Amino acid sequence: NKRKLMEMTTPPSIEVEPIPNDSLQKAINPVVWKPDPTKATWLALIIPGGGQIYNKKYWKLPIIYGGFAGCAYALTWNGNMYRDYSNAYKDAVNNRWDATSITDLIPAGYLNRVSKTQLTEMIRKRKDTYRRYRDLSIFAFIGVYLISVVDAYVDAELSNFDIGPDLSMRIEPTVINTSAPSLSKRNVGVQCSFCF
Repeated sequence: NKRKLMEMTTPPSIEVEPIPNDSLQKAINPVVWKPDPTKATWLALIIPGGGQIYNKKYWKLPIIYGGFAGCAYALTWNGNMYRDYSNAYKDAVNNRWDATSITDLIPAGYLNRVSKTQLTEMIRKRKDTYRRYRDLSIFAFIGVYLISVVDAYVDAELSNFDIGPDLSMRIEPTVINTSAPSLSKRNVGVQCSFCF
């Protein structure tokens, strides 16, 4: 009994666990960084890809700059072809069939096998085609730029969206309290609740 009495009256011994080196890190709650959608949009407008850098989505940069590079290549190619066929069309209309702008574009001996009006019409059609492709390349360039801006905004806006696995729906019976005088005070019904 004496031993039990001593155990009950003595203060409990507190065992202190050794403190690890990084205990301060556990005590401080790390701040979760959330991007500002307005700032991401402005950075994407000023610097192509700047919004993706601000949102820390570096893997999107090669896609955006690849799109810009592809559009720039298409714009340069179609612009050069349009200029070549435009010069050839001017020479064909002015009956300068021996000009290098025409002889560089058509195969050797082709000038003797086709009438001049057919050749002029073919050069005009190709000139118009390359002009249309050049204009589409400009629109594609603008489209890639706008898509990068929209992507930066949406990515920043949805950065704190919960993508947890707790997406569920429950259907259960419930009692509905009403205050309408024509209805009874309590009604029985079905309640559908979504958890996300």
